[in-house]
Amino acid sequence: MNVLVLGAGQLARMMALAVKPLNINIRAFDVGSGNVVDPLSTNIIFGNLTQGIEFADFITAEFEHIDHQTLALCQASGKLRPSSQAIKVGGDRRLEKDLLVKCNIANAKHQIIATKADFDQALAHLSFPLILKSALAGYDGKGQWRLKDKAKADETWLDIKAFFDGGEQGVQHAVVAEQMVPFDREVSLVGARDSQGNTVVYPLTENHHTNGVLSVSIATQVNETLQAQAKQVFDSIANELNYVGVLAIEFFQIDEQLLVNEIAPRVHNSGHWTQQGADTCQFENHLRAVCDLPLGSTELIRPSAMINILGEDEVPNAILNVASTTLHWYGKSKRAGRKMGHINVSGNSEKQLAERLSLLADILPEAAFEELKPYVTGFKNKLS
Repeated sequence: MNVLVLGAGQLARMMALAVKPLNINIRAFDVGSGNVVDPLSTNIIFGNLTQGIEFADFITAEFEHIDHQTLALCQASGKLRPSSQAIKVGGDRRLEKDLLVKCNIANAKHQIIATKADFDQALAHLSFPLILKSALAGYDGKGQWRLKDKAKADETWLDIKAFFDGGEQGVQHAVVAEQMVPFDREVSLVGARDSQGNTVVYPLTENHHTNGVLSVSIATQVNETLQAQAKQVFDSIANELNYVGVLAIEFFQIDEQLLVNEIAPRVHNSGHWTQQGADTCQFENHLRAVCDLPLGSTELIRPSAMINILGEDEVPNAILNVASTTLHWYGKSKRAGRKMGHINVSGNSEKQLAERLSLLADILPEAAFEELKPYVTGFKNKLS
């Protein structure tokens, strides 16, 4: 079986590693160079996109911000899974919000802004504080703004207008304004749907972010009420999209209610723990779904956690002295804030996982893993 992955980053790399035992051959389309490459040795080139499409039995994607011309070519081949529309929903917050409304799924109160009149209407109908995100991209510092009160409204609008004016020509730019949600914690659900409509989901995962970037994900004992609620949301979205593959949904938890924050039509950073903590990892399950193979078990076989390595190309070798710890490097050149790799660690119980996380937090340099130690301390305290 031959599969072309749109994107040649770490997710394509981990897909290739996961499914080699299934005799599934992966090539990756590097959207930057326009070349089809080996995801494990990207200097090995197999040709262009047309040749990649011809090679593939199926085509999938490792990220959602793919130009529409590429998606159209792949969709026309009849080989793309999930569909181009499903991928576009993950890359455009307007489409994402429309989908949530159509499926009657709880999410933050919001309004789409394309003009100054839209902006003024949003300020009149939504409560402060607000977070405003570019519909097509955006993260803290670029394409994202936080507005605490009306005093900064004019200044914020000028920033948004400048962002619109500096964007790609011919693209209809917009911003989604959301009321900020006072949530208890952030969680995510990763699941898979096959072409026959069968679905499986992994346990809800607790996520911690540092400076707006995911730093730790922990999968432990399931809260059955929340798990059922999340599964219902997953099935509703996946069925509406006629989705094939792995889909991730990020939630805000408020008491016993989940509000959808974002949808990612792909394997997801918060699901990396599945490599060591689940019967079948998310990367294998994604390709099983895409290639019409039976979906694998998503059962949690032991409490597990993932720690992101951001902007560092080495960590102390001593972390490998901690039992059930696995190091995954992505083969990238060092750059500040870049996802360079991750560490998975597991325990036979939540208490043992907490102890091993604490050992790792003591070994890893605090400057590079600045919030790891206090987060692990809080996790341990919740268990006591």
